[in-house]
Amino acid sequence: MTKNTAPPLLVAFAFFSIYIIWGATYLAVIYGLKSFPPFILVGLRYATAGVILFAWCKLRGEKLPEWKYLWRHALSGTMMLVGGTGMIAWAEQYISSGQAAILVATEPLIFLLVDRKRWPQYFSNKYIITGLLIGFTGIYFFLRLGVAATSTSAMATTASIVVIVSALIWVLGSLITKDNKGQSSTVMNASIQLLAAGLASGIVVLGKGEYRGFHFTNVTAEAWGGLIFLIVMGSLVAYLSFIWLISIKPPAIVSTHTYINPVVAVFLGWLMVDEPVNHAQLVCLVVILAGILLVNVPGYLKRKEI
Repeated sequence: MTKNTAPPLLVAFAFFSIYIIWGATYLAVIYGLKSFPPFILVGLRYATAGVILFAWCKLRGEKLPEWKYLWRHALSGTMMLVGGTGMIAWAEQYISSGQAAILVATEPLIFLLVDRKRWPQYFSNKYIITGLLIGFTGIYFFLRLGVAATSTSAMATTASIVVIVSALIWVLGSLITKDNKGQSSTVMNASIQLLAAGLASGIVVLGKGEYRGFHFTNVTAEAWGGLIFLIVMGSLVAYLSFIWLISIKPPAIVSTHTYINPVVAVFLGWLMVDEPVNHAQLVCLVVILAGILLVNVPGYLKRKEI
């Protein structure tokens, strides 16, 4: 299916998925954490979604990636989903889902800093340099004003820093397979990433002892609902929508979910679980998003010239 034959309604649903559903996953984690320890929650999410995608690929007769690519996908999935999303789930024990989403929105800025091959290109562009300065200024004031004013937990600042580190790990993990995808399908690669992340999460559970005192019989309906939403809507519907859109739409357009996800997360957190939101937090969100917009301006201008 090409970009010219893609049904408009299906494209609209895919964008709805990466805009709204991905933004809502931060709230789903909050519900899941009501009964599940963080790495049991994400481990179940990844393992279940991975098994479903892998089974679907095998039913279609697809083969596993070659070993030189398979281990890269496994490492990438572990870094992005355990070191990235798993650490965010841990952090949401101490900060709001909206705060976590705002900090995760800095990934495009972090990507520029770690993509050393393109530094000459990035740091010779006034839009990118200005965007980085504005974006990280927003992060600084968000940590100083937004987090401090809305959380009384002594761990709030630590958790916020953990989220920024998790965003860095996510970016590093994504770079591992950026140019090493092999001949296997994107869905097969995603299933390997999810299965590896599920296994790694299980190791973390054993190491942290999260299983002690945990019983499935004590899990509330809200927590089950959060987990099911993360599996079905977050790891299947939204993620598959994302990889499909990347194949038919310019990356600069698909990446606009970066602007929408934190807004959705902040709004849903305030509406559904009464998470505190203050003016400083909202101003910092606008500043961070303005920085992300500026670093993407060269990509938008290049696309317009084509």
